[in-house]
Amino acid sequence: MTFLHNKFTRVLTLVLVLQAVLLYAAISRAELVPSMTPLARFPKVISGWHSIEDVPIEPEILEVLKADETLNRVYLGPDGTRADLFVAFFKTQREGQSPHSPKNCLPGNGWEPLETGLVSIAAPGRAQPITVNRYVAAHGDQKAVVIYWYQSHDRVIASEYSAKFWLVADSVRYHRSDTTLVKVVVPVDNGRTGAAVNAAVTFVQVTFPALVQQLPR
Repeated sequence: MTFLHNKFTRVLTLVLVLQAVLLYAAISRAELVPSMTPLARFPKVISGWHSIEDVPIEPEILEVLKADETLNRVYLGPDGTRADLFVAFFKTQREGQSPHSPKNCLPGNGWEPLETGLVSIAAPGRAQPITVNRYVAAHGDQKAVVIYWYQSHDRVIASEYSAKFWLVADSVRYHRSDTTLVKVVVPVDNGRTGAAVNAAVTFVQVTFPALVQQLPR
């Protein structure tokens, strides 16, 4: 009974009940599904970076991913640096579809995280830098820098927990649950991790305006 009269317990219960009510209200309303230009039309030449290949995604992976639109493309920079761009768009998350966090997928595919953290990138058209996830991962003798984030309503989100919060908030306010996972992978050559990080950041900077134009706001 003392537990029931605890102030913290009453506040927490109220918050949980309010969250459940808001979520039910959001789900019970008709959802607005935004339209967008197919990701296949994403620019193949961006500020000196040229697309060299669109890599097919295996049907088994697509079945698990359950994204409505995907892009898996390889670009080469002016100096020959390779950058892999992966974009997965989900028009709704109400029926169980949601992005699979690279934080979980990388180990599942045999990549061992060596360094994890966040990085702030000065993105064109933004008054403030965007904050995204930065990983350095290894797979046998291979090593790569991975940068990823979630993008919805022109908002850039690094944290999976924040993404869940905004999912509820946007469902209530806008009756939308669409989101996009953006991932950039740059191989580390000759142990030059710093050079790979700089290349990944540069690639994000040149492609970000095109992503803003392509994805629903």
